[in-house]
Amino acid sequence: MRVGVFDSGVGGLSVLKSLYEARLFDELIYYGDTARVPYGVKDKDTIIRFCLEALEFFKQFKIDMLIIACNSASAYALDALRAKADFCVYGVIDAGVKATIKALEDKNKEILVIATKATVNSKEYQKRLFSEGFIRVNALATGLFVPMVEEGIFEGSLMRSAMEYYFKGIASPDALILACTHFPLLSRSLSEYFGNKTKLIHSGDAIVEFLKQKERINSKNNKPQLHFYASSDLDSLKNTARMWLNL
Repeated sequence: MRVGVFDSGVGGLSVLKSLYEARLFDELIYYGDTARVPYGVKDKDTIIRFCLEALEFFKQFKIDMLIIACNSASAYALDALRAKADFCVYGVIDAGVKATIKALEDKNKEILVIATKATVNSKEYQKRLFSEGFIRVNALATGLFVPMVEEGIFEGSLMRSAMEYYFKGIASPDALILACTHFPLLSRSLSEYFGNKTKLIHSGDAIVEFLKQKERINSKNNKPQLHFYASSDLDSLKNTARMWLNL
């Protein structure tokens, strides 16, 4: 099976890593719209237009499935993509919510969703978690993390300062939903900041479990072939991929 993975930049590599290690598919084709990253500061219509253009890019490869490894795109463009595609299209929000439900049996636990402005404003995570009975759900836009990850800044003094800027006065939540696929690349820094009490939930691991249940896919013996594309600076994306995927 040949599967496309799409993100606004390098963040979707966190999803690609989980898919690659799970060995669910024969080929994985990654496309990062690095020329127009981030999507999280753009309006709904623009996000939909960019995603439909990405869909046209993937059609040349005759893929069997497309995974939208971007929360902002999943929040706004999923229905539009499904209406235009002749293959299955999955986003990461459904998977993230299901992973949270599985991780937290107590509906009184405190959940903090960190994401881009667009994802927070969509209220998709908040609405879905509230509908599942969770009552202590807060969301915070932490958009500066996206360009920092794109620049390869995952830890250190700059990242620590950004976290202190966003999280000052916030007690460690029981669960931290990394509702932007760039943010798992900051897992180590986030864990150090919030401590062991906080459980990190991110889209990569969640989408693997989601697809296993939804598509009833079993792991294969061989790791999938990887192909990388970008709308700008492909070499930089490949360098991040080599580091993140240990290639």
